Amino acid sequence: MILTKAQYDEIAQCLVSVPPTRQSLRKLKQRFPSQSQATLLSIFSQEYQKHIKRTHAKHHTSEAIESYYQRYLNGVGENGAAPVLLELANEVDYAPSLMARIILERFLQEHEETPPSKSVINSMLRDPSQIPDGVLANQVYQCIVNDCCYGPLVDCIKHAIGHEHEVLLRDLLLEKNLSFLDEDQLRAKGYDKTPDFILQVPVVMLCPLAVEGHIIHWIESKASFGDECSHHAYLHDQFWSYWNRFGPGLVIYWYGFIQELDCNRERGILLQACFPTDIVTLCHSVA
Repeated sequence: MILTKAQYDEIAQCLVSVPPTRQSLRKLKQRFPSQSQATLLSIFSQEYQKHIKRTHAKHHTSEAIESYYQRYLNGVGENGAAPVLLELANEVDYAPSLMARIILERFLQEHEETPPSKSVINSMLRDPSQIPDGVLANQVYQCIVNDCCYGPLVDCIKHAIGHEHEVLLRDLLLEKNLSFLDEDQLRAKGYDKTPDFILQVPVVMLCPLAVEGHIIHWIESKASFGDECSHHAYLHDQFWSYWNRFGPGLVIYWYGFIQELDCNRERGILLQACFPTDIVTLCHSVA
């Protein structure tokens, strides 16, 4: 799904006043029925992550942490089975999984002889049964399973979706009988930063507005929506590096992108929302 900047801004503006819940996502789908669920979920998640980054610091002051911890203790003291942490996170407009991390770190600081390491915290968040307090373990679990934008469960889902689309792209390349090297093969050859696939025989993607077409040497798969923030970060951290090393390439944003971002075609970076059908290898005529 390719959106204009105006269409994207309209969707993003609707997200300003809604909490990051699955109920909000359903309402968003009702508001924009022509957009796919996957596209809306990707935009939803990315916009919320921007909000969290803007407000992250205020939740990590010593005063805020102590206030949250005391409210947690008071809440579970009254009713340990109530979703105290989840309700607290929603009240202060912070991601439930991140609130769970704050409280877990504070709890372990109070009850352990040495400060908890990041790996220990991450392990407990992935498996709350490791938390040495049954009430807190349940509270953390509630936050993890009810967070649709952050946390180990979301990370696993994103990783699986990303891998699924890489497999899909591989199958499409094989279907087209295109010879390629994947990321693992490239790293085995000593490349440290690589796209998902390098085409051993470059292809030309035909374009109605350019008779000569566009030569493609590599393809990168992104199982997300390409908004301004993420695309500019990818350009800086990945795409231009690929271009410098391997030549012009193609980025597939499977859940769509903002149309105006596809402005580097003549410089050698093309955007698509699906695998292109109008391609030929350089060993064939493009006429």
